[in-house]
Amino acid sequence: MVSAHYEHFPHGADIGVRGIADSKAEAFAQAALALTALVTDPAGVASRTKVLLECSAPSDLLLLNDWLNRLIYEMAVRRMLFGRYEVAIDDGRLRAEAWGEPVDRDRHAPAVEPKGATLTELKVGQRDDGGWVAQCIVDV
Repeated sequence: MVSAHYEHFPHGADIGVRGIADSKAEAFAQAALALTALVTDPAGVASRTKVLLECSAPSDLLLLNDWLNRLIYEMAVRRMLFGRYEVAIDDGRLRAEAWGEPVDRDRHAPAVEPKGATLTELKVGQRDDGGWVAQCIVDV
């Protein structure tokens, strides 16, 4: 069994986000937490508001890219941060619930503003240990 977690990895002026978990859906949720962690500690984001999100794509790779870009859009338009995600993936369609709150500059101390998920180092797949990985480079 793989312990679900997220991590960052360096890439020039940008940064990579990676989600690792037992399922593809949870790996996507962990990648979303890695995205939030670029801005602030996800543990410091209160789950006050639930936002329903959906996206679809013809491949898992493009679905991850669309998912992260949708989150970046929602964070910018709603001026919110999300610290908890519940993701379901079925036949190229992602449905998710994201819980968060409005950005509080004093409390959240935003470090960077993600501009977009790129196709660089885009990867979604099952690892040798049975776990799933979902990663890409984010322009910051």
